[in-house]
Amino acid sequence: MTPNLRGSLYMTASMAGFAVEDAFLKAASQTIPVGEAILIMGLIGIAVFSGLALRAGHAPIPAAMFTRTMALRSGFEITGRLFYALAIALTPISVASAILQATPLVVVLGAALFFGETVGLKRWLLILLGFLGVMIILRPGLSGFSALSLLALVAMLGFAGRDLATRAAPPALSNAQLGVTGFIMLALSGVIITAVTGKAAMPGPNAMALIAGAAAFGISAYAALTTAMRAGEIAVVTPFRYTRLLFAMILGVTVFGERPDAATLTGAAIIVACGVIILGQSRRIT
Repeated sequence: MTPNLRGSLYMTASMAGFAVEDAFLKAASQTIPVGEAILIMGLIGIAVFSGLALRAGHAPIPAAMFTRTMALRSGFEITGRLFYALAIALTPISVASAILQATPLVVVLGAALFFGETVGLKRWLLILLGFLGVMIILRPGLSGFSALSLLALVAMLGFAGRDLATRAAPPALSNAQLGVTGFIMLALSGVIITAVTGKAAMPGPNAMALIAGAAAFGISAYAALTTAMRAGEIAVVTPFRYTRLLFAMILGVTVFGERPDAATLTGAAIIVACGVIILGQSRRIT
């Protein structure tokens, strides 16, 4: 199995896990405040990844965590986690996920600017076309525009920065150690939301079960994502993030009764098409 194929398979598995995590989180946010839900998820993730790090004989928070690259990664991570949690709770899961699909375009752009990866004219045009798809979903200035959709846009930029910083993270850091950092940022996001809203409630058995489900899928997905971003070429692996849209649409329709409108479907189709073409222009996976 080549690094590109391995990275692509891990990315697809990661996107399936994140889509299910989103569904659990959205359901939980309907019974307890969203800030509290992601705070609990963060604490569960910290405990799990710390245990994995200790089992491998590594310190959960090593000195290598305190570098400029890791500080940038943490900043992007908390931005993505914070705003996407709000987007999932306050907007349709299908819309939030559709906007998030622009992440690979931003990552490919960042790979060219910061890692010197080759991005030809066709890819630049496809990246611009993909952003047009995002604008169609957002519909700025039109009657269908919702300011809450901007939450997903900010989250998308945060996750793209996180993925690029993961690529630049010190090789000595294990995936478990990166997981500890990521879920610390998730817990901090929960603290921020709770502090701003001032809302907290004692979670019941049903809410805790939903949070536990979100944490289980989120932890697995996060581990797979970290592996994917450290395996193959960024331009090859990241377009597989588009599979998350398929999983999210299915869950949105079947679980939450959502009906994505024509603009959302059109914009999502443009974004995915651009990613697929970029993938076709990359090195063939064998």
